[in-house]
Amino acid sequence: MKQIKVFAAIVIFLAADQISKAAAVMSLKGREGISILKDIFELQYVENRGAAFGILQNQQWLFFVITVLAVALLTFAYSKLPDEKKYRPLRFCYVFLCAGAVGNLIDRIFRGYVVDFFYFKPINFPVFNVADIYVTVSMTVLFFLILIYYKEDDFAFLEKRKQV
Repeated sequence: MKQIKVFAAIVIFLAADQISKAAAVMSLKGREGISILKDIFELQYVENRGAAFGILQNQQWLFFVITVLAVALLTFAYSKLPDEKKYRPLRFCYVFLCAGAVGNLIDRIFRGYVVDFFYFKPINFPVFNVADIYVTVSMTVLFFLILIYYKEDDFAFLEKRKQV
């Protein structure tokens, strides 16, 4: 039952990402950016054929392989998580990481690029999307969880058990 809830959550967040990208294509493609907060934040359509900050342009096969491997590794680790309350934050990170990774993978497969549309002008931050938010926030949370909240022993469930 828990796996069904987790899968449903991933699908819901994935749908939110894809719907936002479809809306961006319909509303922003071929137009000037739309200012939301003057000189601070705008919606601006960008077709990103690379990774973060536009690196590795047109290497879609590489992103496909990395994403599939990352989701497989995350799913393996998730399947080993003990059914304890203290691991709930890791479960949330898993949901958002998978939704974000698969959201951008869908774009790469069906469009050949990732649709980005959020832009912060003052810092000239790269244009990004909902899936990017999922990945960035969950990775930041995961980093702090590992650094501060969890102890080394909390990850013993990932160790290979020796056969006797």
